[in-house]
Amino acid sequence: MPENGSASLAGWQSDIIADLVKRFGFPYITLNPGASYRGLHDSLVNHNRDQPPLLVCPHEKIAVQIAHGYAKACGEPLCVIVHNVVGLLHAAMGIYYAYTDRAPVFVIGATGPMDEGKRRPRVDWDHTANIQGNAVRDYVKWDYQPGGVAGIPDSFARAWSIMMSEPQGPIYLCYDAGIQEAPLTEAIRLPGAGSAKRPSKIAPDMQALDEIAERLVAAEWPVLLPQYVGRVASGFGDMADLAETAGAAVSDVQSRLNFPTEHPLDCRMNKEVFKPADVIVSLDCRDWERPTHDNDRINRTLRAHYPEHCQWLDIGFADIEISKWATGYQKFPDCAVRVLADTELALPALTRLCRERISKDARAANRIRERKDAIRKIHECDRARWRAEAREAWDLSPISLPRLALEVWEQIKGEDWVLTTQAFEDWALKLWEFDRHYRWPGKALGTGTQIGMAIGVALAHRGKGRLVVDCQTDGDLMFDAGALWFAAKHKVPLLCVMHNNRAYYNDWEHQITIARQRGTPEERAWIGMDISGPAPDFAQLARSMGWYAEGPIEQPKDIAPALKRAIERVKSGQPALIDTITQHTG
Repeated sequence: MPENGSASLAGWQSDIIADLVKRFGFPYITLNPGASYRGLHDSLVNHNRDQPPLLVCPHEKIAVQIAHGYAKACGEPLCVIVHNVVGLLHAAMGIYYAYTDRAPVFVIGATGPMDEGKRRPRVDWDHTANIQGNAVRDYVKWDYQPGGVAGIPDSFARAWSIMMSEPQGPIYLCYDAGIQEAPLTEAIRLPGAGSAKRPSKIAPDMQALDEIAERLVAAEWPVLLPQYVGRVASGFGDMADLAETAGAAVSDVQSRLNFPTEHPLDCRMNKEVFKPADVIVSLDCRDWERPTHDNDRINRTLRAHYPEHCQWLDIGFADIEISKWATGYQKFPDCAVRVLADTELALPALTRLCRERISKDARAANRIRERKDAIRKIHECDRARWRAEAREAWDLSPISLPRLALEVWEQIKGEDWVLTTQAFEDWALKLWEFDRHYRWPGKALGTGTQIGMAIGVALAHRGKGRLVVDCQTDGDLMFDAGALWFAAKHKVPLLCVMHNNRAYYNDWEHQITIARQRGTPEERAWIGMDISGPAPDFAQLARSMGWYAEGPIEQPKDIAPALKRAIERVKSGQPALIDTITQHTG
């Protein structure tokens, strides 16, 4: 690949795409093979000499999920390649979740040939769409299909820039099979190395930010509500600096790890902390209603925990990321001040403004000092209550989830550990100490996403001496069991601890809710929800794909010895799965 300027004329048009993949620095390519991109595949293998490495996946959705988890864990995108039409449709669910979770994923697809005279009978016709990007256009930041080789470099660079601009998200580029397989007959200029630099951040309007600082410092009981602040490593420390400066309680919405769990100002999952609030500062947050309201699931009504006089202040991307299709943008918040800015820049600036005001206001300094002590007591009370609750069903079988979380914690707390997205239904967040930004990439998403994302997280941490732990639900693994093969094939060490309640229990709980509303038998709510008769043998399944595995484990006393054995295997480089049978819990 030439450093600058024109590409060599000796080769194929797909070589240009391969050159761009290497130039933009993708560390890996996840893919499921497909004939529509056979020209590009050959260029990646032979023109690029398998650099970056091709990581074969058993399903296109898994390929996207691995890239999603990788991006959540380290902030860097992977390149994903999917077959035309059918491959893209398989990948669509993974792309949608990456979009809703603001994960940068660079998806490449193929189609055609668009020239009808070059199509093979039947198959090329079946696998060609008039506008293939329509299948995902509503939930990617951008899609494009260049009409010729000359349009490939510019659109590739633009797609990378759009993907990496905040708020981030997936993009889709589609390449005509006929273009890929044609000889290169003209010099094609590639983007310079500088094109791969991340776009600059959105800086805040300092006058508006100063107004937020004024209201925050003057508040009697402020609460900070971060959702995606921790998407960058600095966000974790910046949140602590702001909270300590303002003496504010922090309610982490947990789409990323935004705040240390053992910090005395941490009040996650405590709705009582909002009751005296006169100021709530929403920080890169969309999901503001769920943590601040009671949700009556039967009547579908909400009741706010904060008082009517409470002022809302917002710093984030406002409606830049709004979708024209899905309503993940949530209800529009009524804010006294809204600042359009990236919190990576806005938080340190806001902290400085607050410090300047506090240094000149002795009454504010005293109020903040007293408030921090009051919040610390709330924090300590929550942690003590959770520890007590974790012991309540200690010796029961099936195993209680708090016990399972504590058993895992006892084995890993001396390690440099990372938890993937499922947090033992929040019990890890209640009982473990999340003290570094990389400990957890954020909460789990919908069923059929977890195992692929977990392996992507483990891939991002591979070679760093960290023990990656996945709390793996049974229903989720049934969607994408083939992902286990990927981890063994590509030597991705991971400790997978099954939260196996042999049910789709989240939905089971919804049916119980409806039964109570309608007076129908609750004992029939399980119908259509169980994963039994037969119960899957996940340990045997994992062993068949190259994992070390034990289980099913039903007695709590057997957990610790099994974990010790599994961790030794993970440290040797082999993924390991422990199948534990747990109580029904959502």
